Amino acid sequence: MPAAESVRLGRKRAVPACPNPLFLKWLTELRDEAKEKGLKTQYTYQKAIGSLNKYPLPLQNAKEAKILQNFGDGICKILDEKLQRYLRENGPDAPTRSLPEGAPPPGGQDNNRLAPSRKKNAAGDQEGEGGGRRKKRDYVPQKRSGGYAVLLTLYRQMQVPGSKGYMFKMELQAEAQLLCDKSFSVPDLGSKYTAWSSVSTLIRKNFVIKTHNPARYSLTEDGLALAERLESVEHDPKDVPRGDGGEATGEEWLDEEEEEEQRAPGLVDLTASDDDEEEEKEEDGIQPACATQQRSDAGGTRLLGKVQNPQAASKKPNEGCLPPGSYEIILCVDFIETTGGSNHRKQELVKELQRNGVNFDVRKLNVGDFLWVAREKVAPVPGQLRAPPARELVLDYIIERKRMDDLCGSIIDGRFREQKFRMKRCGLRRPCYLVEECGSAASHLSLPETTLQQAIVNTQVVDGFFVKRVQDVRESAAYLTVMTRYLIRLYQDRALICRSRELEGDGGGGEEERGTPSCSLISFAEFNYGAIKNKCQTVREVFARQLMQVSGLSGDKAAAILEQYSTPHSLLTAYERCASDAQKEKLLSSVRYGKLKRNLGPALSRTIYQLYCTKGALS
Repeated sequence: MPAAESVRLGRKRAVPACPNPLFLKWLTELRDEAKEKGLKTQYTYQKAIGSLNKYPLPLQNAKEAKILQNFGDGICKILDEKLQRYLRENGPDAPTRSLPEGAPPPGGQDNNRLAPSRKKNAAGDQEGEGGGRRKKRDYVPQKRSGGYAVLLTLYRQMQVPGSKGYMFKMELQAEAQLLCDKSFSVPDLGSKYTAWSSVSTLIRKNFVIKTHNPARYSLTEDGLALAERLESVEHDPKDVPRGDGGEATGEEWLDEEEEEEQRAPGLVDLTASDDDEEEEKEEDGIQPACATQQRSDAGGTRLLGKVQNPQAASKKPNEGCLPPGSYEIILCVDFIETTGGSNHRKQELVKELQRNGVNFDVRKLNVGDFLWVAREKVAPVPGQLRAPPARELVLDYIIERKRMDDLCGSIIDGRFREQKFRMKRCGLRRPCYLVEECGSAASHLSLPETTLQQAIVNTQVVDGFFVKRVQDVRESAAYLTVMTRYLIRLYQDRALICRSRELEGDGGGGEEERGTPSCSLISFAEFNYGAIKNKCQTVREVFARQLMQVSGLSGDKAAAILEQYSTPHSLLTAYERCASDAQKEKLLSSVRYGKLKRNLGPALSRTIYQLYCTKGALS
């Protein structure tokens, strides 16, 4: 007798039917329709179907579905329209929790599976509709796309004899723009992505590496190999790069995330609500479509030194130059000087400037209180509400205004030294202090008047700042007026060239020493960004700020130490090489600083040694 087959005992759990079959049916139809047209919204509908299948409660209308994942304003609006049409055709009492008689069941087993499947197995293969597998092809950027331009630009820069092997962002954007049809600074209409967005893909796929601050971009070994292939195609179009599958790939192979980024303007993300889109614009700093169109229609204009139109970049290679007569000198006033505090006194400064006929602009300055910019004269474009944005180059003069009470407070809390250090590092070659002496008020401050006077003298003699003393706000406005007119006359017949602090540094050249003003200036956008107080800092910058907290250690002394020991690690390594404690204490005593090349001295050297090498609290 044959052995009895094992029988599985127990009650079989009934699979509950979907309580919202109409919505499930309509979503399935939308997904299948999008799939037939080859639209990427099929994946959005598939995610919504998965969420609806998991929801156990009936929905009265599509608005209630917004609580579900992957249901946004777009999908809910479509379902509501279908529901209203269904009720008009079948009556207001038509059942919504069951399908009409004769209707096919809502979807099949593929409702819980993305068709075609985009899940990748461990070997990196991808399943197709027929269940077969194909090997994922290599990433090859489309010709004249952002990734294509960046790879070729970095490769060609490496081929130049004596090349530094990397490029900064601004020079990389300027050079790559000539090889790209899309702007590196302005997104296309209906999109928030620029050609520069492809750099994150190159970094993620290990073709480009980003190091240092300011950022330096260079090619990896994989990126160098891909760039060589692209360069060969550039010279011989017949030699098209091929993927692993042996097929010619003239376009980018994008994964799902990149496809969402490169979505065509006509496709809308149905899972995103209006509130999400507004928040996303605020976070990313995206301008509205009308502003984008306004900026992109002004063909050939530039925004703060950045190319707005690739055709204009190829036609105008000297666009970074402002010829004589094409710009005007504007005094820029920090908004702190016009608001807050003693409002009456600050408004008096503005009124005096207006009375003197000074052309000034109030804006946020991250360092200094007054400076001057050369603003390009632009004519309004017919058919546009506003004139195109004008380029602005910063002249080499910056002024920090100090009242005696403000000077006293900044010395007590340590801001005075930090402000002088930041003004020296801001990239402008002529820093100046405008000191307002308030007469008898200066004698009632927390510090003796002799201490304040000594600080002013040290600022001029030791730190190398030009110091202008005035009595009150009216004299300050008079000095700013005279300086503005002097600079207008000084630069009236000069052509100005935009330079980059990343490429040329902050040091002054020989032009200023001979009495000739510098005509190589940095843009206002780059100047103001570089002067941000709390921006991301390098180890060297943090080390300098640490050293300057030591009493008696000025910016010049800290800079001299940094020339020999750029990081705390290099300084500690030097201490470890010393044979005795006495030698460690004198390690920095012979470091020379300033124009007179004086020694740092044994006292400061001992203090720094105790700060970095003493375990526990300092006595």
